Amino acid sequence: MHDDTHFARRLGVHSIGGFSLIVPCLDEARDFYEAFGLDVLATESGLELRTCDGWRWGRVVEGERKQQRHITLHCHARDFRALCERLASHGVRFEEAPSWADDREGAWFRDPDELLLELRAGEKTTLDDAIRTPLPMPRDGVRAAPGRHDRTAVRPTRLSHIMRFTPDVPRSLAFYSQILGLRLSDRSGDAVAFLHGPHGSDHHLMAFANSRGAGLHHLSWDVPTVEDVGLGAMQMAERGYAKGWGIGRHVLGSNYFFYVADPWGSFSEYSAYMDFIPASVDWQGGDHEPEDSSYLWGPEVPAFMRENHEID
Repeated sequence: MHDDTHFARRLGVHSIGGFSLIVPCLDEARDFYEAFGLDVLATESGLELRTCDGWRWGRVVEGERKQQRHITLHCHARDFRALCERLASHGVRFEEAPSWADDREGAWFRDPDELLLELRAGEKTTLDDAIRTPLPMPRDGVRAAPGRHDRTAVRPTRLSHIMRFTPDVPRSLAFYSQILGLRLSDRSGDAVAFLHGPHGSDHHLMAFANSRGAGLHHLSWDVPTVEDVGLGAMQMAERGYAKGWGIGRHVLGSNYFFYVADPWGSFSEYSAYMDFIPASVDWQGGDHEPEDSSYLWGPEVPAFMRENHEID
């Protein structure tokens, strides 16, 4: 437990509450996200994406072309007014809640790339401490690995982070850190930056990569172990979604990964064992060489991982 003085020094959002996407075909979205291991529920307006605990992370609606419609950011109730005052003091213009919004009490505004954001007091969806699920070890003459016929479907447990394309990484970094209170975890010049929550979070809950324009790069979903990352890659390939990158391990964040391409040119990531930054740690974000900004081991990064289909 942390006292109020500690939190006063760490004014900022603590987690992602949800997001919404616009895609050209809801049937394609249903097939992809069900294959990925999410619960997909049909609604009057589109689809809901939930993890196995029932948390609704995403809404998907149909439109002419794919784009991310919004992100909801959660803060502690005691911080909501102070964060709104900070936004106003920086000249951020508030908007009326859109007609499709569930919550009318949140603050709605846009980031420097014109992405619609909602700030509201809400549940902390990031972890309060690192969780490390160990892989089974051989014992008493019994193998550790199950038979292939015994494997179960991979089911992500929560949304870990969102990476966005941006034409100006320093501008996005300044907005999300100086105004919304996220903290720099690591960066590589002006090419990529990773930010964590000040109340304890994964190494990054938001990240930004340089591009000619704004857009969604990937949604990252946490799974218990590196074995789930590998099984997830196989699960998607068996459903016809073999295009991706991995399996590998990142340097910044340290997580094991597999990215699978969705039908619209962005990605969903299976992620396991990411570095955790406790609220008690004053993490010093570093500026790293390009070779250390991507992966420690794994296949070479394919060119399509850098394509921003929201502008191309």
